[in-house]
Amino acid sequence: MTKSATPAPLLGTRALNRATLERQLLLRPAALTAAAAVGRLLGLQAQNVRPPYQALAARLDGFAPEALSRLMAEREAVRIVTMRSTIHTHTADDALTLRPLVQPARDREINIFRKGLVGVDLDRLALLARELVEAEPRTMGQLRDALSAEWPEADPQALAVAARCRLPLVQVTPRGLWGRSGQVALTTVERWLGRPAEPAPDAADVVVRYLAAFGPASVKDMQTWSGLTRLRPAFERLRPRLLTFRDERGTELFDLPDAPRPDPDTPAPPRFLPEYDNLLLSHADRTRVVPAAYRGRTWQGNTAHPTFLVDGFLAGVWKLRGDALVIEPFAGLGRAARTAVAAEGERMLGVLYPGEPYDVRFGEVTDVGEG
Repeated sequence: MTKSATPAPLLGTRALNRATLERQLLLRPAALTAAAAVGRLLGLQAQNVRPPYQALAARLDGFAPEALSRLMAEREAVRIVTMRSTIHTHTADDALTLRPLVQPARDREINIFRKGLVGVDLDRLALLARELVEAEPRTMGQLRDALSAEWPEADPQALAVAARCRLPLVQVTPRGLWGRSGQVALTTVERWLGRPAEPAPDAADVVVRYLAAFGPASVKDMQTWSGLTRLRPAFERLRPRLLTFRDERGTELFDLPDAPRPDPDTPAPPRFLPEYDNLLLSHADRTRVVPAAYRGRTWQGNTAHPTFLVDGFLAGVWKLRGDALVIEPFAGLGRAARTAVAAEGERMLGVLYPGEPYDVRFGEVTDVGEG
């Protein structure tokens, strides 16, 4: 009689939570530079200007916003569309490699707009758009108008989106700098950085980096993070070098042998995160951070609210309103938890806005009219 295979070890929700928080630098402030952290985390969500700064304020010891702003100004970090067709702040090196990695997903995205692109030669569009933005940075409106002059029968928005999908476009500074303002103007990453794009990395190499930042994780988790499909072969090639576990639903999880997997009872202090933080968006099964009862609670219409964690799990949302930090828990917090959350809010404000007076209070963020 053949013996059945020994089942993979079980990792419960709290074990997954603590492992992910450790790798996301959220259990304790990390003594890393901003550049090292951005690289280690495989980029930071940057749909808006402030989130990357808020993300690092939650994670790094001694962080100052000027550190990331300086990287942007010196072109050592850039804002570019990569994973899940969203803007990320990446190191220059990662921008040149991760964008080619996810290019197949960007090519598929064009199909959504195919009705507005009838008769458009996409190769010619990409060539013309490259010439335009490399001559001088262009806004999406300027790019749309120029391409519409070439294809007047096509949908103008579809033309601009197709250019964004086909080309690795970065948002040039001063957009993205701390305390500065500027409209979104685009050029190619090669032009901005003064060097050619690299070939797409081996998917297996990125699997290793993903597990280091977000593991333990399933194949579907990484596909959710990246927006790519058919990553199973990359995991299978790595299987002899990886450990395997299973979660409470029986899903197979992969991990690096030497990656940290803290005790599930490891303390997890409160943390304030920006809207769209990758901690909440990089797994198919988000229950390792988002309790099932709170799924969808961070959104209101088309607005995503910044969030905060208590004991490592999503616990509510927050907002800067005038000179006040308003904190809205999804459920009642005990006195000790409220005190710890308020103290972490004050710490965050001190990092991002040193010397500025702010009132920290508990109240309603997701009220009618916030939109």
